[in-house]
Amino acid sequence: MTAASRQNLSPFPQRLVSMKASRLLHLLLLLQTRQRITTTELAGRLEVSRRTVLRDVEALSTAGVPVYAERGRNGGIVLLPSARLNASHLEPSELEALSVAGLDSAQLERMGLSAVWESAARKIAARQAAAPGSPSLLQLADLVLVDSTAWFADSEAAVDVSDLASALRHRRRLRIQYRRSAENQASTRVVDPYGIVAKSGRWYLIADDQGNGRLFALERLSSYEQLDAPAALRASETLRTRWAALKERTEGQGRVSVTVRLPENGLDLARRILGNRIHDVSDAENGWCTVVVRYPDIESVRQLLQFGDHIEILTPETARERISQLARDLVERHSTPAS
Repeated sequence: MTAASRQNLSPFPQRLVSMKASRLLHLLLLLQTRQRITTTELAGRLEVSRRTVLRDVEALSTAGVPVYAERGRNGGIVLLPSARLNASHLEPSELEALSVAGLDSAQLERMGLSAVWESAARKIAARQAAAPGSPSLLQLADLVLVDSTAWFADSEAAVDVSDLASALRHRRRLRIQYRRSAENQASTRVVDPYGIVAKSGRWYLIADDQGNGRLFALERLSSYEQLDAPAALRASETLRTRWAALKERTEGQGRVSVTVRLPENGLDLARRILGNRIHDVSDAENGWCTVVVRYPDIESVRQLLQFGDHIEILTPETARERISQLARDLVERHSTPAS
């Protein structure tokens, strides 16, 4: 192998320009990661025939790339260990995909980022394979998995998330059709958008509505239209600062404190269901704990019905009365056959 062949191999030589560059790059990245792969596996990964793989390898070898086909039972396509491919440079679209790391595969798909994300991941894997280190140590990505979807969640945005994100790049006002959770019909609003947020498997548009910050759940946003007017955003405010303020306002709502009794072995379930609405938990006594839960209003105590007979509301009396009324309604509704 000549010194030239050990130099950076990107961009490809001119004679390869007419070939499909993305397939060749993918092939080289796979070989940089593993150095030896069977022709059959490469054909499957590249979604081409084995004959096409062999033709690509022959063309790359002729162009000076240190790759060749090795025959035999343990053979395959081989990249010389001394080769160092400068194929880890990320394209602008790949950098954008990595900048929103934390989206799961379904969210990446909705954003139209799946392909560029996979391309960036291949380049990162190739760079990691070329870096010095102990080959016996597992990669952190093999040990840590991040799944941002909520349990049992199947909510879908009503609008195309990728199209909406593209529209928001222009920083214009939006006219939206939006249905509030307590309403049956959507209403028209003109909002000044900061961006979109993925939270626990749901998408939200973050925008000012008549100067007030709002969260708009995308599953209830039926349509939107860009206006000619630029978005009137608050000075020095960004999507992150607006989201932080709205998140604090939403999670910090706690005008009503409800004290309940729960069995000690039900605390883990309570924490999963109630989250940061739990304000205080007492030490267990005779297998029971006293828990203080904060709600924005008394009506929200209906959430506690899902604990069934494993809960007792102690105070305030208005919360006890509301739960009692809801329980009576349920009994009456289920005491007669369904029509």
